[in-house]
Amino acid sequence: MRIAVCDDEKRFTQDFRTIMDKLYKSLDMIVDSYSDGNQLLKRFEERAYDIVFLDIEMPQIDGITLAKKLREKSEGVTIVFLTGHVEYAIKGYEVNALRYLTKPVTEQAVHEVIEYVLKKQRSENHMWIKNRDGEQRIKLSDIIFLEGQDQNIVVYTTSDSYEFRAKLNDYEKQLAPEGFFRVHRSYIVSLSKIIGVFGKEVTVVGGYKLPVARGKEKEFKEAFMSYVNKEAF
Repeated sequence: MRIAVCDDEKRFTQDFRTIMDKLYKSLDMIVDSYSDGNQLLKRFEERAYDIVFLDIEMPQIDGITLAKKLREKSEGVTIVFLTGHVEYAIKGYEVNALRYLTKPVTEQAVHEVIEYVLKKQRSENHMWIKNRDGEQRIKLSDIIFLEGQDQNIVVYTTSDSYEFRAKLNDYEKQLAPEGFFRVHRSYIVSLSKIIGVFGKEVTVVGGYKLPVARGKEKEFKEAFMSYVNKEAF
């Protein structure tokens, strides 16, 4: 899990790290600290966080404005505001914030937030990949398609793309029950992300156009129609 805490008070970010180190001694729990919201926003564009703890009152960019910008980039990020002013709570609804934590935050409050998100993640279908950035968890509902490139796979999602070393054969059977279909030797597509079928080609979210192999046409059409009919009820 990737967590960011943004607060212009250095003491607070240090205390937050101390709480996290005490609660979770895991290499999978990555915590980054920021004193400037613009720095966080730039980093988020490169690689999103699962949870962002935001101080509302910051000099460069206030927490509410920053949260709106983050929400534009990700519907899935969990936003938690840090404040001592309850009147800001109404603003939180505009960015679908999970909750407010009163500063100084307690171990129990932080623990409740982390466990809530962990539980939510475990209930969602996902796949794990391992690349040079380490192990990453990708929600299946975010995946548009997978592309095989020599000995690597590139996973295209609604917000990013991820490349790792593997073969499509390793994922074809695993993903089939989750609404995916291998339309071509180089592509496995999410049926839910198809927005058009034109002859031997499908158009998916993002405007990508993928070929349907000659020997796959009939099987693909049956699988796609079965999916469409199931979703209609």
